[in-house]
Amino acid sequence: MLIHWFLAAVHLLVVVLGFWAVLVRGTNFRRLAAGTGEVRSVLIADNLWGISALILLVTGGMRAFGGFEKGTDYYLQQPLFHLKMTLFVLILLLEVAPMVTLIKWRIALARGTAIDTGRAKLFARISHVEGLLMLLMVIAATGMARGVTFG
Repeated sequence: MLIHWFLAAVHLLVVVLGFWAVLVRGTNFRRLAAGTGEVRSVLIADNLWGISALILLVTGGMRAFGGFEKGTDYYLQQPLFHLKMTLFVLILLLEVAPMVTLIKWRIALARGTAIDTGRAKLFARISHVEGLLMLLMVIAATGMARGVTFG
């Protein structure tokens, strides 16, 4: 029983950390685009966002498919679970461009070469959209936890 509680607590705490990190990353991208920010602050927020996403994936997978919660059948038959996973996939798809760019930035910085911040404003918008999608995932999760169904 304690492991169930622990996984749920970690999962929920990391939702908050991830939400905060992706919004901070977006704000830092916006500052960078305006010429008032630093690349380092974007990269730190991105690290927290990435770590949060990984922990969410592991704890969420354990809770849904590892026998720690209501069971795989419950989740696979729950429309809100499918909505939540669709939102998750949208976040992953939106994340591809910023992730690839930030990897290139890290490599360039390690080599001491210049980086192109031309898409920082776009990545700020993407980060904030990802934050919104996270909020929608939380709304879907609360309905799922309460057994809300449609039809």
